[in-house]
Amino acid sequence: MTFSRMADRRPVETRVERDDGVVFAMRGAGGGGDLPHDLVHALVETELGVADGIWGCVADGVVWRSMRHVSGRQPPHAAERSARLKRERAAAIQRAEGLADLVGRCARGAEVLPGEASALGLPPDRVAGAAAALADAARRWRSLAVGETWTVEWRAPGRRRRR
Repeated sequence: MTFSRMADRRPVETRVERDDGVVFAMRGAGGGGDLPHDLVHALVETELGVADGIWGCVADGVVWRSMRHVSGRQPPHAAERSARLKRERAAAIQRAEGLADLVGRCARGAEVLPGEASALGLPPDRVAGAAAALADAARRWRSLAVGETWTVEWRAPGRRRRR
């Protein structure tokens, strides 16, 4: 995944290349000095070893509405597979959203209620570690000039490497 730093609050542009060679362009939330939402997911899911989150779904064939096909031959029945995976993984996707929100708030020093981490199945020390990594990433993102990019290779335990 290659995230392009845009000016001010313009949507972030991301290039996603799956292992099967299919390439997508995405527009996502974030922009300016704020970490892009999709980059937050990539970093949090990698840091916490979440294999079935947003990016694990993309690696397995999910295509979100924000994704536009750029190149590469999509496998047969790709749209049906994407829809099926979204249904099957709805709970995991919601958990990934909750994790990204929780770790993001911790990284920004925002309020976190007691027990939120354990409700998501994580010990507080793992959340704190992911929050520290995300805070470092936010500093790195802010240091990028408009037009510069940051490439992240998504990976999760027990899987081949994903881009």
